[in-house]
Amino acid sequence: MANHTADPSSHPARAAIAAFVGTTIEWFDFYVYATAAALVFSELFFPKSTDPLVGLMASFATFAVGFFARPLGGIVFGHFGDRLGRKSALVTTLLMMGVATFAVGVLPTYQQVGFVAPLLLVLLRFVQGIAVGGEWGGAVLMAVEHAPERSRTFFGSFAQLGNPAGALLATGAFSLVEMLGNDILHTWGWRLPFLASAVLVLVGLFVRLKVEESPVFNAVQEDSQPGKQALPLKQAVRSSWKALLLGLGTLPIAVGGYYVVTTFVQAYATTEVGASEAVVLNALTVAAFVELVSTLGVSWLGDRVGARRVVVVGLVGVAALATPMFLAMSAGTAAIFLALSIMRLAMAATYGPMATILAAMFPPQARYTSVSLTYQIAGSIFGGLAPITCTGLLAATDSIYPVAGLLVAMAALSIGCLLKAPRHTDEPVLSETADTSETVA
Repeated sequence: MANHTADPSSHPARAAIAAFVGTTIEWFDFYVYATAAALVFSELFFPKSTDPLVGLMASFATFAVGFFARPLGGIVFGHFGDRLGRKSALVTTLLMMGVATFAVGVLPTYQQVGFVAPLLLVLLRFVQGIAVGGEWGGAVLMAVEHAPERSRTFFGSFAQLGNPAGALLATGAFSLVEMLGNDILHTWGWRLPFLASAVLVLVGLFVRLKVEESPVFNAVQEDSQPGKQALPLKQAVRSSWKALLLGLGTLPIAVGGYYVVTTFVQAYATTEVGASEAVVLNALTVAAFVELVSTLGVSWLGDRVGARRVVVVGLVGVAALATPMFLAMSAGTAAIFLALSIMRLAMAATYGPMATILAAMFPPQARYTSVSLTYQIAGSIFGGLAPITCTGLLAATDSIYPVAGLLVAMAALSIGCLLKAPRHTDEPVLSETADTSETVA
């Protein structure tokens, strides 16, 4: 059977750029909420409390709602992406995210409508979670499945670039608003980044609609037997349950540690240490740029020395930097900038090559569902709970060392599961229960 990755009609660069643009917009919308949750939502959408940590935990609870919705988005859009195509699913997720984010920007506050305000905020965060839950897997597959085998880690990383690029735009947008004055930021200025997402969504739709369907999906459709296909979710759980579990175990740092070194660090530095909001926002913006630039480099390296080796080195780096990063938050402006930038360089190594690693863990028939389910369940567990867990540890122990220890434990779990993860080819498997996996080091 021919290797379907060699399809001459495939345009890997175009697919990679479209994946980058689309995921950038999706993650910008997601991180705008995360940034606002750390800076202003606790005072705008919840009853006032004498303990700032209580309000912060309430704000992070709404932040977590988006993560718990992500597996549902992965299942729903994974089903349609595996059955109807990657492209149509991705257009829908982008529209959903844009509408929900814009709506957050026009919400009334708790002072204006009482408990209706946080209820609406939670609802819109849930819609955001559904959208991003279906987005990531499809964008990754469009980039990876269009790419030649020898360059899959590099092209797949363009979908990953959307994460730091979205974070860069989100923190950059709030940095610009903060320049207008702290009072403006905390009254109406926080709304501006949410409203600006409408323009970005239109740009994303224009780019995404011009990309061809994945050649791997087309090949699966040609080789499939009509009426004999199992539901993608059923097929994923039945034939790939071990890979699903190992995939979950590879992602604690890539999806959960990320929010520890961004959202929680931002809240910790400004609330507990007393660092300037402007300094932390600017440092996070620079760090996001460092990750954006380095992601392509570490992914290019992954095609040459092995994607898994690059990720393991990054995980070791995150564990080693955990304690110094938190201590640097009280060591002055230069230390904050340096610590956050170096940590995000290590995070790039754990995240950039992960698109290709996860895609290769599952056969193509139910790959959209499998990849999305793995990534989004990991996001719910490790990402959604990371900021609130870290805040709880800090409140219970009055020490940052347990939080650093949590990062080290997450890195160790990631390394152990990554080394045991399977690898599949793109050849369609006619039997829904057939297993062509091959374990690699």
